[in-house]
This record gives sequence, structure tokens and C-alpha cells, in this order.
Amino acid sequence: MSERLTATPPGVTLGPFMLIPDNAARNFVLEMRAGRFHGFVVRKGETVHGYVDRCAHMALPLTQTLDDYLTPDGALIQCSWHGALYRIDDGACVGGPCVGAKLTPWPVAVIDGMIVTA
Repeated sequence: MSERLTATPPGVTLGPFMLIPDNAARNFVLEMRAGRFHGFVVRKGETVHGYVDRCAHMALPLTQTLDDYLTPDGALIQCSWHGALYRIDDGACVGGPCVGAKLTPWPVAVIDGMIVTA
């Protein structure tokens, strides 16, 4: 079994910006020599925010359904296990069992129409 990583090198192309609809999120799993990385990217308008797919409350993936990271209105990231709520722009927990904690950021950017690790 490979180790679960919490970071990736910069410059990894994840896909085209339009791969993620506005106000939606997408899961990414990267297999690297050192292990496997699980993260997700949220798109808000022309901006993307990336996070390691691990709840700050308990070290579980945030969703039980592929790509279902956001609340129904798309305003917050929500953990499907215990209901923790996180702001999209900085990953801070604003509701649920881990208020004040933060998701681990995964630096991503849009370069020439492609989402890449930063």
C-alpha cells in the first residue's frame, strides 16, 4: 500500500480550466513515486482553490460521493461525514465540530487555460 501524500510538486497539469463548471468542485488523485495524493479543486468564477481531500475534524476524505464537496448552494465546502463547513477561499472551518481549524491548502493556478499545481 502506498503512502497518502499531502503535497504535490509544482507544474503538474491537472486539466483544462473548463473541466470544472463554475461553482463546482472536482476530485484529483495523483499517483507519484512517493505515494498517492488525493485533492480537490473548487472553481468560483475565474478563480480556483485547491485543498487536500482530508477533513480537519477527522482525517477522512471530505465526501462520500465523487466530486460532491460543496453545500447545495455552492457557498461552502462541506464534509459529508460530520457536517463540518469550510470557506472556499481559505479553507477555514466556520461550522461543525472543528470551528477554527483549516483544510490543508493545495496550491493550484490557472495558466494558459489549464489548471496546474503551483
